[in-house]
Amino acid sequence: MTGPRPSSAQTPAGLAAQRHAYDPATQPQLFDAVIRKRSVAFIIDAIIIALLWVVAVVAVSVLGVLTLGLAWLLFGLVFPLVGLGYNAVTIGGQHSSTIGQRMMGLTVPMWFGGKVSPLIAAFHALLFWFSLVIFFPILLWAFFDPRKRCLHDILAGVVVINRQ
Repeated sequence: MTGPRPSSAQTPAGLAAQRHAYDPATQPQLFDAVIRKRSVAFIIDAIIIALLWVVAVVAVSVLGVLTLGLAWLLFGLVFPLVGLGYNAVTIGGQHSSTIGQRMMGLTVPMWFGGKVSPLIAAFHALLFWFSLVIFFPILLWAFFDPRKRCLHDILAGVVVINRQ
């Protein structure tokens, strides 16, 4: 007895056929000025994350007073949780982009066209911050990639494109 045959999208060959879900040769409008827009979006998002961080620090400070200093142990987790949480909720959410990316007309799908999950979005942000802190010139990779992807985009399996 045989079951239903998997569609081409479910087979490894199907994934290979989807390799060019976003092709700069046939869809150049998706990649126009993406690097510049990403840079501006990063500044906007950094300001938003900084404001959220300040709110979180105040909350942990007040909670620390109420718990006689016990909650102050959370200070080391505030920035990573705010930064990764912001990306998980925004990129992994309904709009598939951060607030800064939305303002710049960008969206972040998976390389094959699927939606980014919150876990992948947080992993993508973690890779970005590692590349920024450890060896920031690696971000120049986008200037040589035909899809304008940075190395952390490739490792996370996402692509940043203009909203269609």
